[in-house]
Amino acid sequence: MSIISSKKYSQADSGGLIDYLWYSRYGHHSAKRDGIVNVEHADLAQHWPLFGLQIKTPRLEIRSPTDDDLPGLIAAIDTGVHDPTEVPSSTPWDSTPLLQQRFDSLREWWSHRATWDVDDWLFDGAVFVDGKPIGVQNIRAKQFAKLRIVSTGSWLGRRWQGQGLGKEMRAAVLHLAFEGLGALEARTEAYSDNERSLRVARAFGYVPDGQEYHIRQGQRARLLRFRLDRDTWLQHRRSDIAITGLDDCRDMFVR
Repeated sequence: MSIISSKKYSQADSGGLIDYLWYSRYGHHSAKRDGIVNVEHADLAQHWPLFGLQIKTPRLEIRSPTDDDLPGLIAAIDTGVHDPTEVPSSTPWDSTPLLQQRFDSLREWWSHRATWDVDDWLFDGAVFVDGKPIGVQNIRAKQFAKLRIVSTGSWLGRRWQGQGLGKEMRAAVLHLAFEGLGALEARTEAYSDNERSLRVARAFGYVPDGQEYHIRQGQRARLLRFRLDRDTWLQHRRSDIAITGLDDCRDMFVR
């Protein structure tokens, strides 16, 4: 039986680790003592600057999720990520039990924080529409200071698909990469039958960059690679995307 089968996750659970860390540092759980404000209301961005990074477009906002945001992301996963008849990625969303999906997602998000390194990072950008989390747009890189190359990936709850939000998410994260961080190239990949992802890549001017084969849920599948250079991105650059909080965490991405 799965280790998580008897557990129930709620928004309250997310505070356990924060409470422990607060107690370890300050030795008490009181809301306010000796001028120290309870960590639940403290500005965590002072200690983990990524929490202060935001990318806003007219339609959505992307930011690093705090533990308080994670139950909302879990709820978005619970709505489904793709049609049960489709297999758009290597992640077996539809065939994985719901509790295991939740456990795996939380472990992955926390692991990306815990293993963050300036030479090997993955930024999980929670996507919010009208204050509600609807998916994740990530961006990752290795040796970014020297290579200036990023890769992107994403998922979006089914309820919000087919509304152009996938393209809007990509526009936001590419703005962070090229405008904010000075990237020279962005890469992405999609299976040959994932038409939605392929349409997004074509819309931004990505060009083919080879292919490879993977085993996807027991079957051979063709994975297509694409790349987008800075000059091509500049042709599609938007003026209505704003980045805030990057100066405070820039040295986490590049030094």
